[in-house]
Amino acid sequence: MSEERVVKIGIIGLGARAETLLASIFEMPGIAVTAVCDTRPERIAKIESIFDSHKAPRPKAFPDYRQLLDDPEVEALFVPTSWNSHLTIACECMKRGKYVGIEVGGASSIEELWQLVHASESTGVSCMMLENCCYGRNELMVLNMVRKGMFGELIYCECGYEHDLSEMAWATEKRLERALHNQHRNGDLYPTHGIGPIAKILRINRGNRFMTISSHATKARGFVSALEDYTGKRADKTFLEGDIVTSVIHCANGENITLTHGVSLPRPYSRNCRVQGTKGIWLENTKGIYIEGISPKYEKLDVAGNPYTVHEWSPINSFHEKYDHPIWQDFRNNVVGGHGGMDALAMSAFLDAVRRKVPTPIDVYDVAAWMSITCLSEQSIALGGMPVPFPDFTNGKWIDREPDIPSKWSLNEVY
Repeated sequence: MSEERVVKIGIIGLGARAETLLASIFEMPGIAVTAVCDTRPERIAKIESIFDSHKAPRPKAFPDYRQLLDDPEVEALFVPTSWNSHLTIACECMKRGKYVGIEVGGASSIEELWQLVHASESTGVSCMMLENCCYGRNELMVLNMVRKGMFGELIYCECGYEHDLSEMAWATEKRLERALHNQHRNGDLYPTHGIGPIAKILRINRGNRFMTISSHATKARGFVSALEDYTGKRADKTFLEGDIVTSVIHCANGENITLTHGVSLPRPYSRNCRVQGTKGIWLENTKGIYIEGISPKYEKLDVAGNPYTVHEWSPINSFHEKYDHPIWQDFRNNVVGGHGGMDALAMSAFLDAVRRKVPTPIDVYDVAAWMSITCLSEQSIALGGMPVPFPDFTNGKWIDREPDIPSKWSLNEVY
């Protein structure tokens, strides 16, 4: 990668996520941040100080992203702005002919997703969600094993986002947008960390697609309880977001996916991944895999002397050496960047597409399908859990799409 040309990028939105991305960028060759933008001067000043501390040239700074888009030097953008703004900004980026990488989160409406799809289709410019979990080591290894046929025919998957973020209960006072969404909406507000890798494993939008979603939410008590513990007094606000939101997605090829979202109750972090087929299963929370013919399996006798079969998990790390995805075979001895290296890998995949002027490995149809889960689950919950249909953002192209242009960064095939 060090011999590849440098891609000059801009960053629109200089909050905490932009700082995290920069921590990885400063460790990566082949990328230069030449322009930044934020409406708040203090954020621009902070970013400039970060560049100074790394002895890196200060980027040009703009208060209005439209001014940045006029800069001919910038060929691609990262847009880690608020949930309610990044899709609109992404559309403008594509209309100016610039590749755009947006951050994760759910959509507020189907209409804004159609606008994103139409902007990409009409310009031929790619929009990629920087969904770093798609480049996690175990997620990519399971993708590799699935493509080798080791799981047989896929039947059922699970995923989710379960994380104690109870501090959002008092972040509403600071107008933190994610906290406000949890206060005023009730749905799976953060689906993509889990659904992204699972969607790629199931070939969603390439021979398969999401058909319907049915969602239910529990009562909402976690945030209020956390707020009362924090303030020491009775809470004077309520939150609409159910403590646990459970959704079932049915796919065109017959698979079901169960998603779980929960950010208001005490618990360790988990993306709750499960991939199950006719020959094997991966269960993230057991840190194990069972593959027929490879994992332990033996006969025992019950108290009456009748034989029965015992299946045992194989530790997931026992598969790494032989079945690591080629990306991680190259990367595992020199991991750099945030989130265990996943940030650097997702950005490297994006930059490779920019250099080669080819579609990104997570494309606009993926972005729309994954982000639509938020507003569709919201609708289903409001309808008492009734199934709600997914739009076909590909307009039928999912049935027989052209193959990927071969790339080591592909999330559809393993090259």
